[in-house]
Amino acid sequence: MRKRMLIMVLCVVLLVGAIAGVKVLDIMKAIKQSQAPQPPVVVTAMKVATQEWQPQLSAVGSLRAVRGVDVTTEIAGLVRSLHFKSGDDVKAGALLVRLNADADIAQLDALAAAADLSATTLTRDRAQRAADAISQAQLDIDSADLKSKQAQVAGQRATIDKKTIRAPFSGRLGITLVNPGQYLNPGDKVATLQTIDPIFIDFYLPQQQISAAKLGQTVTVRNDAYPDRTFGGKLTAIDPKVDTATRNVQVEATIRNDKKLLLPGMYGRAAVDAGAKQRYLTLPQTAITYNPYGATVFVAVAPAKPEDKARKDEQGKPLLQARQVFVTTGPTRGDQVAILKGLEEGALVVTSGQLKLKNGTLLRVDNAHPPLDEASPKPQEQ
Repeated sequence: MRKRMLIMVLCVVLLVGAIAGVKVLDIMKAIKQSQAPQPPVVVTAMKVATQEWQPQLSAVGSLRAVRGVDVTTEIAGLVRSLHFKSGDDVKAGALLVRLNADADIAQLDALAAAADLSATTLTRDRAQRAADAISQAQLDIDSADLKSKQAQVAGQRATIDKKTIRAPFSGRLGITLVNPGQYLNPGDKVATLQTIDPIFIDFYLPQQQISAAKLGQTVTVRNDAYPDRTFGGKLTAIDPKVDTATRNVQVEATIRNDKKLLLPGMYGRAAVDAGAKQRYLTLPQTAITYNPYGATVFVAVAPAKPEDKARKDEQGKPLLQARQVFVTTGPTRGDQVAILKGLEEGALVVTSGQLKLKNGTLLRVDNAHPPLDEASPKPQEQ
């Protein structure tokens, strides 16, 4: 019995020893792996450089014609002829529509004949008055009658003129639905007329920015209909009243539109050049890591350890080491952000891949696919 017990104890000891041996081997293997050189992290990086920035006030606004009106008729009548086509560019005073005025012209002729008779009568009576053949009162009646007849002629001529509809100013006509033979009532629309060169853009600026807006400042407008073009102009008006609901101020700019690409009713992104140009250290916004305790970047520097200094990448270039740095960011422009504090010009900063980094991580820089770094980025969708 005692012999059996000894055998069992010996087996238990051997089992415990085997388990302990396996654990010791695992620990030694882990220690060996931790001491082995780790592969470098592949990142993109760029040197911080100084760029010249123009401070701008940006807003989205609506385009509006310098002059715009619906051409209507002031008097009823039947359309005799049209003298334009939809979409025509016309000059001020150009004939657009002629209404039937035959009866009005006949009435004008009758009134003109009556006025001529009154003039003849007045001339004859003046001669008779010189011979004291009639009284002065009769001469005054004749003079008043002539003036009345002449006023009737002028009124009838004005009525006929109203049946000739002309462009009140130069511009581009819209689509018309009026046809010859159609009867128009007063106020009926003939066509829309818009002056679109130049063209206005109306937008709003918050009251804290209004001190930077001055009349005559350069304004640049972009529109999604023409992504490769910019339209320039000047700031021409600032509303003297602040909207009490939004605390915004309406601003008007006049934009050159010589090719008449911009149309009233479109929206546009306006940028007002405000103040003198500034020089900033800039980075792509992807390089910045924002944390509750501040914004940071990773700077690629030479390794501190001699064994790390000796390591090289596939091309035989020495590896670099990550060092986290706190920075103070400034204004943004497109894909770029200004760095106010924390970096010096020429520092090599990681622009992508920094989420895999910590202080001391070895780096291999591969800029085959760098992040976007455009001051005026364009949509990437095709």
